[in-house]
Amino acid sequence: MRLTVKRKPFIIGVMGGHHAAPETLEEARRLGDAIAKKGYVLLTGGGGGVMMAASAGAWNAGGLVIALLPNERGRPLKDYPNEYVDIPIYTGMGDARNAINAKTPDVVVALRGSAGTLSEIALALKSGTPVIGLHARRFDVPEGCTFYSAETVEEVMERMEKILSKGREG
Repeated sequence: MRLTVKRKPFIIGVMGGHHAAPETLEEARRLGDAIAKKGYVLLTGGGGGVMMAASAGAWNAGGLVIALLPNERGRPLKDYPNEYVDIPIYTGMGDARNAINAKTPDVVVALRGSAGTLSEIALALKSGTPVIGLHARRFDVPEGCTFYSAETVEEVMERMEKILSKGREG
């Protein structure tokens, strides 16, 4: 059976920590759900925490979940990939995979995380990938970088739609 795609789907990266508060995990789940219901593809790092919650939301809504994993297929890593990943990509790159996580999506949404999430935000901004930070602290970004702050999942989705609609036009 051949998969037929009418148009190239948008890929939305959701980045965040392995450990997160229950309210952050719920927001990640709701975000994954909303992404899938829009027909977008979810991309995460494939582990636990925010990555798993977003993946579960998308997967349970019938969406496609891609994960860029730090390990090699023959070298299992605990919690990678999480059970909601449809397409695991074994990079064997460790944290260096963050560059791919940051440069592949049409939009990156960053939730609370640690240094790995910060590196993905920086790499996305440097490569021109728009970033939306959910509950992000205000900070200065270099001129020409696209960074938005949002306080709700709904606000993230509204901003994402504006960004993506410009991409369709251009």
